[in-house]
Amino acid sequence: MKKLFISSLLLSSLTLNLFADTNTTESNTTHESTLETNSTDVNATTTKIEKALEKQMKKEAKFAEEQRFYQGDEYDLSSFEIDSSSLDSVPLIEPEYDFSMDHVYD
Repeated sequence: MKKLFISSLLLSSLTLNLFADTNTTESNTTHESTLETNSTDVNATTTKIEKALEKQMKKEAKFAEEQRFYQGDEYDLSSFEIDSSSLDSVPLIEPEYDFSMDHVYD
């Protein structure tokens, strides 16, 4: 039983070493290729950042225009104000509280 355990342990360690060797050779080749592409990635990243910055600046300009409209500092609305003395001539309509929905359920 001990020999089986030791042999399986030895076999698994050899497998791990072989796997690690193949990964290091692949990582060395991929590392060299990534060094070459990093310069193009940096340029692509800066253009993406610039585009996002321009988009955000357009949103900020649009927001500023909308805020100017909603604040209403530039508009004179005094012609639409209601004179409180003219409200006395408007009759008061009393609500009907005897509303019944019984005929709907018949």
